[in-house]
Amino acid sequence: MPATILIVDDEKNTREGLGLALEEDYEVYMASSAEEAFNLMEAETFDVVLTDLRMAGKSGLTVIDKAIKLPNHPICIMMTAYGNVETAVEAMRRGAFDFLTKPVSLEKLDLLIKRALKSRTIEEENVVLHTRLDKKYKFGGIVGNSPGLTDVLDKVRLVAPSKATVLLEGETGTGKELIAQAIHQNSERSRQAFVPVHCAALAANLLESELFGHEKGAYTGATERRIGRFEAADGGTLFLDEIGEIDASTQVKLLRFLETRSFERLGSSKPIKVDVRLVFATNRNLTEMAQRGEFREDLLYRLNVITINLPPLRDRTEDLPVLLNHYITHFSEENGLEPIRITDGALKILNAYHWPGNIRELRNFCENTVVLKRGSELTEYDLDPKYSATTPDHSNSETAALPSSPTLSREDNEKRLLRSALIKSNGNRTRAAELMGISRRTLHRKLAQWPELDV
Repeated sequence: MPATILIVDDEKNTREGLGLALEEDYEVYMASSAEEAFNLMEAETFDVVLTDLRMAGKSGLTVIDKAIKLPNHPICIMMTAYGNVETAVEAMRRGAFDFLTKPVSLEKLDLLIKRALKSRTIEEENVVLHTRLDKKYKFGGIVGNSPGLTDVLDKVRLVAPSKATVLLEGETGTGKELIAQAIHQNSERSRQAFVPVHCAALAANLLESELFGHEKGAYTGATERRIGRFEAADGGTLFLDEIGEIDASTQVKLLRFLETRSFERLGSSKPIKVDVRLVFATNRNLTEMAQRGEFREDLLYRLNVITINLPPLRDRTEDLPVLLNHYITHFSEENGLEPIRITDGALKILNAYHWPGNIRELRNFCENTVVLKRGSELTEYDLDPKYSATTPDHSNSETAALPSSPTLSREDNEKRLLRSALIKSNGNRTRAAELMGISRRTLHRKLAQWPELDV
């Protein structure tokens, strides 16, 4: 659908001439006065308003004032034969996108309209992006209501509006970056950049340049000036993950920044001051590291203004069913599949599992389940043996690998063992009976009793 343009000019020849030039590419409306333009803007939605400055009656500045107040306001471009700096400044102050002098160059006008429409598209995309970010990180994307998580979110609500430095502590996969995003999105900086840096992913000699930038010639291979992450995050939030992995030299520069709120690029002695909110994260015990001399104690004091501890998933068992449902639904929708139902038996086993990889491991489990599972249910017999305790049997190492769980009844455990033995033996019943330590006749009797287990 072509963009809509409103041309406002009291000179008929100019108005119609511009209309003829633009109507091939755009849907064009015309008004001979500010009042007529007001009526059209009330009735139609325009992408661009192109208005003359001096007209009989009200001026083009009043057209801009009216257009800018509309809910979906158009991009405004001013035209005038009385081009001067004062007029241009006033038009831009009122909200005009740009300024053209008469006689209007059609080539320049076409380029300006295209640039205006591109700017409008970017603005709309930014609004959509920020809306999505708000929905995702203003707690809507953080799933669960366990006491541990509730305590974390209460602290986020309190700390987000402040300028205080925050240290997030927790095991790998507990969602530290998600919480850092929530702090940013609930702050006054939410419309500015959120810049994450994973310190452990960069070599020590690269991390300092990545954070603080460098000047051309600062070291071999520095062929041009580089802006660091601190400058990129100016006005926003800088998230430094795995802060316990940074080397001594970078620790010194980071400490200096926390003390002065300024830094120097590598190869420069000129201080650069930026307004950055810092959120740090670690899965290591920084206090113990400081005691061993592996982390500066004075830096630790600077980081440790407000500390938020994220609980591991094994301490959030109340949240497991809703997390499983959330991610199963998410990945099902993402892949255009019907959601899979998790049976009570499977849920018991998953609830007893310790989830060493925390939320990240659970998310991967759900995606794997959605993509690979055949059928509409995930039962205890479908689960990988690692999610259950094992029943040791030193007489047969393969039998020892068959899964059982103390959370299930004896009958359910027997079903689980039988199903796993059949899978392990690729449906060979003689081999499955050997793995279970029972006779083939007993195995046949069990399958007659539970035909749904046969593979």
